[in-house]
Amino acid sequence: MVEGPSAKASHVRGARVGRALAVEGVKGLLFPFLVLEWSVSSEVPSDLIIQINNTAYLLHKFPLLSRCGHLQLLISEAIGTDEPIKILDFPGGIDAFELCAKFCYGITITLSAHNIVAVRCAAEYLQMTEEIENGNLIYKLEVFFSSCVLKGWKDSIIALQSTKALPQLSEELKITSRCVDSIAYRVLLHPSKLSWSRSCSVRGSRDECQSNGNQTNSRWWWGEDISELCVDHYLRVMLAIKSGNRVPANLIGEALHRYALRWLPILSKKKNVKDSTTTENVVSGHKMILESIVTLLPTERNSVSCSFLLKLLKASSIIGASCSTKLELARRVGMQLEEARAEDLLIPSLCYSVETLYDVEIVQRILEEFMVQWNSPPTSPQREKNFSFACERRRSRSTEDVELRMETSRRSSSASHCSKLKVAKIIDRYLQEISRDPNLSIAKVIELAEKIPDFARPDHDDLYWMIDIFLKAHPGLSKSERKQLCRLLDCKKLSMEACVHAAQNEKLPLRVVVQVLFFEQVKAGISGNQVHDLPSDIKALLSSATSTQRTEDQNSKLSNLGGPADDAWSISLQLPKSDKTTASAATTLRMRLAEAENDCEEVRQYSNGVKNSKLRAMWSVPSGPKKMFSKLWSSNRSITEKERL
Repeated sequence: MVEGPSAKASHVRGARVGRALAVEGVKGLLFPFLVLEWSVSSEVPSDLIIQINNTAYLLHKFPLLSRCGHLQLLISEAIGTDEPIKILDFPGGIDAFELCAKFCYGITITLSAHNIVAVRCAAEYLQMTEEIENGNLIYKLEVFFSSCVLKGWKDSIIALQSTKALPQLSEELKITSRCVDSIAYRVLLHPSKLSWSRSCSVRGSRDECQSNGNQTNSRWWWGEDISELCVDHYLRVMLAIKSGNRVPANLIGEALHRYALRWLPILSKKKNVKDSTTTENVVSGHKMILESIVTLLPTERNSVSCSFLLKLLKASSIIGASCSTKLELARRVGMQLEEARAEDLLIPSLCYSVETLYDVEIVQRILEEFMVQWNSPPTSPQREKNFSFACERRRSRSTEDVELRMETSRRSSSASHCSKLKVAKIIDRYLQEISRDPNLSIAKVIELAEKIPDFARPDHDDLYWMIDIFLKAHPGLSKSERKQLCRLLDCKKLSMEACVHAAQNEKLPLRVVVQVLFFEQVKAGISGNQVHDLPSDIKALLSSATSTQRTEDQNSKLSNLGGPADDAWSISLQLPKSDKTTASAATTLRMRLAEAENDCEEVRQYSNGVKNSKLRAMWSVPSGPKKMFSKLWSSNRSITEKERL
């Protein structure tokens, strides 16, 4: 409550008379629009008419001119005319002017966080300063604003929201900056020291304001409240909070997540497609909000979830955010790609120059960012041990400190390897999803698949199913293109289910089918303990593979650092026991055996690319392919007959 000066006008009351086409009692002056007449009951007739927008006020010069410097100037300029003083675009509108006029007449006015900004801007416009008269309205408003509004949490938020109607004046009077500083200061305070509302001017009773103090039990109680701010104010508040360096990064991330869900409805839609009824202004506003959120993301890893980052990336693609925003989101997603899901990576491609359904280039960029994070090779135990002992001699460190560093290095290396395995699985499943797109080129698929290192794929089942899906969705591929795609596949790493399916897959090149059946035969001999019945070439192949597997298993147990080596024989291939499946695979081999001689040369070339000498021996094909395949066919037929008996 603010009271004006005690004078003869203390009994004066303001009243709205109603709508009229003319202001009565003013020499019959007519207005060509509807106006509201606001008069003051007094023994003295009014001698001043002020028009604010469409409202005319019948007032007195003495109480207003004694406190308003700007009205003194306007009246001096209007001497000799009978027209009312017109003030268009008055700061705060008619409500703010009425409060200022009531103060001049000594009428008690009620102030709150909802109207303090409008009244303060109106008083500044009317120049109700101390130079005009001591104890003027501006002084009393400043006292109320500093001692009541800025001392309360919710009052500060409400006052900051009200500055949106008068942004320029609020900035000049430093109302906005003081509200921002007050909010940030209270976020950095301990919740027990927080005052929710000094003036209790928030909508609701005093008891309701006090009961809301229970929100302090939440660590990020403030995130929900400030999520109602517009993006400009929210950006300034969050920057002030982050500059304090007291709020953990994960709480900053939670607040940003809450704000994004509040103002970006596209994040919660199941179908992330731009609505045709969405106006350009709405899209522009969403773009500004998204880009502001990206600039506020904490630099710490895992401060926000990977799912949230991918939602932002998908939204940025839909609403057309800037390229720098997309690249920054791709970098952040790459830092924690192992947490993603394959379906979250399905980012729609809305570029008119690209006909594919999904943006494959951005996923390639994400994968590259991930590989940059984990490209440093793990330190071996012996090397780390030597380095630790050297540091111990130089710095006189204890043995416990060295062991701790070794254990930390082992855990870090193991975590890095597990992340790569997870990412390889995610990318392979992502490739399965996008392979259904008939417009997807084979070059993009191969390029993305080859970015995964060999050791990160202990099995090639997901890769095989991707190839199968792609071949079905692209029936027009040439023979050379199908062969190029299938070179990604390592038949030795296929499971039994994938082998059975591949042996009967008519879309695969013959080379792949022959390789699958070949290693299936070898594994069938192993499982049946019939090594002595196999040809000499296969015996040598089997012996080499067994010794290689045993050596690599021992090394894997001793190192306990990275993952397993690129072991081609780590997946057990067994001959299917079903008569129908075996007969079908045998029939497939008989039908394509005539083409084996031409494709065996490709198998030899493929084996030359294997760096490991033992693996090269495994992949080597005998000089007489038809003779060897005949032996394999005979062995297959004998096994089939035994099973039938």
